[in-house]
Order: sequence, then structure tokens, then C-alpha cells
Amino acid sequence: MRMKRNDGRSMALAAVLAIVVSISCWSIVERPELRPATGSPQLVSVRQLPDDGEMCQWPDVDPNLAATQKENLLAALQQRPVYAASQNGSQTGDITRPPTRTIRDTDPIYSSVAVDTRFDEVILQDNNMWSIRVFNRMDNTPPGVPFTEPKRVIQGPETDIQFNNGLYIDAKNGDIYSVETDTGDKVVVFPRDAKGNIKPGRILHTPHRGFALAVDEERQELFVGVQYPPEVAVFRKGASGDDKPLRSLQGESTRLSDVHGVALDPKNKLLFVTNWGHVSDYRTAGTGRFEDPSISVYPLGADGDTAPVRVIQGSRTQMNWPAQMSIDPDTGDLYVANDIGQSVLVFKGTDQGNVAPTRVIKGNRTGLSNPSGVFVDKKNNELWVSSFGNSSASAYPLTANGNVAPLRTIRSAPANKVSLKFGKVEALAYDAARDQIWVPN
Repeated sequence: MRMKRNDGRSMALAAVLAIVVSISCWSIVERPELRPATGSPQLVSVRQLPDDGEMCQWPDVDPNLAATQKENLLAALQQRPVYAASQNGSQTGDITRPPTRTIRDTDPIYSSVAVDTRFDEVILQDNNMWSIRVFNRMDNTPPGVPFTEPKRVIQGPETDIQFNNGLYIDAKNGDIYSVETDTGDKVVVFPRDAKGNIKPGRILHTPHRGFALAVDEERQELFVGVQYPPEVAVFRKGASGDDKPLRSLQGESTRLSDVHGVALDPKNKLLFVTNWGHVSDYRTAGTGRFEDPSISVYPLGADGDTAPVRVIQGSRTQMNWPAQMSIDPDTGDLYVANDIGQSVLVFKGTDQGNVAPTRVIKGNRTGLSNPSGVFVDKKNNELWVSSFGNSSASAYPLTANGNVAPLRTIRSAPANKVSLKFGKVEALAYDAARDQIWVPN
């Protein structure tokens, strides 16, 4: 985000550090070995972006960044000057010195996963480095090996990838659809073999805070789940530019709330939506409230302020920040990545009310860490899950249940990795009693 010079009433330097994107969780960072000698909190890292209207852009770099290249890139970014207000009044200072230290995550953080069954490839959304990474489906990172190299990486300022969360792969031609959740308000589409710093083949402008994608291939319609105000916007699959939605599901009767996943059941003509339960519409005063997380179910062609045909919601569901979903087209089983629950929940497509899942994948053997993406690979009878918390994606038997080890795991970081899970860091707080930094994301 952009930081500008402050006047005499500006915030103090510590407040200038309040720079971030979406609030989803708190990361607590404690690094005793890096404490300053004085024992007082110091500047962590500040940089200024160019005043050209472009936000959060990557420099033009090799998409397959080696560790040394990443360090060089980040070091270069830190040389940009930034202005901060003095605590003594209206004076400003030009801070060009390097930061005392920097807290950052230099590994991918995977928000979503999909499989191209025609070419036997796994596609992963990297929300941290703003990239799309492609691996062989049979890749399996051995113990002791820090990571598996991707086959291809789409990354760089020309790609227009920003805060990417939702992912869809065209089963016929392998086109990659990616939706971003905050600054870009768009879906970008790449050909299957795209790599490097390449322009999208197509861009579609969408409502702000798009998060999830699904496609009805029979009707050639693209569904975009929107966090806030909650909405499911439906476009032509081939839409581009400023094309308007064909229809939009939104309104108080829909019971949509902070949409994070969309799944389609073309066989039974149903639309499934996961909701976090944060209900609010800035356009209508007094609409803010909290509800239990839920899955709401609608007719596939639902439009406007349409009530769901049924809702899965309640304490027995175990839902806690339910994220992406995927459906088994034959059985109707609905697989839900349950982020804070550290699990994958499986419901029947006909479930309603406060029901327990029929199966739960959870436990220390699973390797799951804040799972946020899930994909049913019916061709190979596998379930793929991307973990936001440890730079990995794992394949399980489609019938997996309980504390089961994965069939294979693709890691992009060492096995003991714990991701910082920084999103857009908009603020931070220093806990002097515990000597910890609290970062909301």
C-alpha cells in the first residue's frame, strides 16, 4: 500500500506502520535473538511504493526465484526512501537506512489447489509470492529435502496476479482461471502452458473482494464468490473486460455472509456456498452481526435476494472458517477445507441443519495445517488439499477418514515449516509484557 507524507497532526512513526489488507487471523512473532540491545521495540520494515497508481507490484524477476535471488530482491526493495512524521510535531524525516530487521515469509503460501487431469498436473495458488505454481501430480517431496521445484511458475508484474485465492482449471483446454481478493478486483485467465512474467490471455473485472471460483460447463457460466458485501456473481464463462454479470445472488434473504467457497452440482442443479458468518453490508446501517459458519444451498440459477433451499449450520458441523469446497459429481459428497478446524469435513449434498459430517480428515498424521483449498480428482479417486500454514499440498484417497497419512505431499518449504500467514499487514501491536509482536492479517 502507499504511504504519504503527514502534516503536523499526523500519526507518530509507530502508527505509520499500520499498513495491511484483510483481517483474518493474528500472527504472533517472538524473536528473542533479534531483540535490540536497548530492549525497546524498533522499526521492523518500511518501504515506499512509487507514486504512479500501481500498488503491490513485483519487480521483473525470474519466476523461479532461488533463495539468493529472493534475498537480493527483498534487499533492493528496502532501499526505497520513506517519510515518517516526528513525534515532536510537524517535522518529517527521510529514512533511507536499512531496517533494523525484517519479519517476512520467503516461501509460498498456498490458498487453493486444482488438478489438470488431462495433463496430470497439480496447480497451486501462491498467495504470498503472488504466483501460480504447477507440479507433476505424482510429485512427492522426500523427507529431508527442503522443497520440490515446480515445473512452471506464472509470476511477475505483467501477470496481474495479486492476493490470489480462487482457482479453476478448464477440464478441456487447461486454461487457468485465478481470482484475487482485494486490490485488483479481477479474474485473470492464462493458457495451460503459461509461465514466467506473462500477460493474462483475458481479464474480467469483478466485484470487490472476489474469493472463490466455479464454472458450470454445461451452461458456460462462471461463478464468482464475493466476501463483502456477500454475493455470488455469475458471468458468461468467456466474459472479459467490463462485461456485466448475467445475474447476482445477494441480499438479506440469501443468508450469505463472508463467502469463501463455491461448489456446483450440475447433476442436481444446485449451488453450494460456504459462509464464515460475518454478516454486514456497508450500504445498510445496522446490518452487522455474527452468526455460526454455514453452507447455504440454492438452485443453480438463483438470482437476486433468493432464500436458500436449505442450510447446514450449527455446533455439530465442526465448521470453523470453512473455505474452498469441491463436490464428488457421482456421490454428491461435499468436501470442505476447514481452515481453523485443521481438518477436511465431508457432508452429504442432501444434509440440512445442525448435522455432523459423515467423515472428517484430521490429526497429526494428515500433515494438514490451516487447509484452505480442496479438490476432488475423480479420475484418479484422490482428494487434494492445500495447506495455508505449511507451504504444502497433499493427496489422500477419496474415501479417507480420520487421522490418515497422505498418499503424497508436495512441499515448497522444509517439513517443519510454520508459515507466518501474513496477508496484507495493515497494523501491528507490541506486547511489552511478553516481548511479542502481534500482526493482524
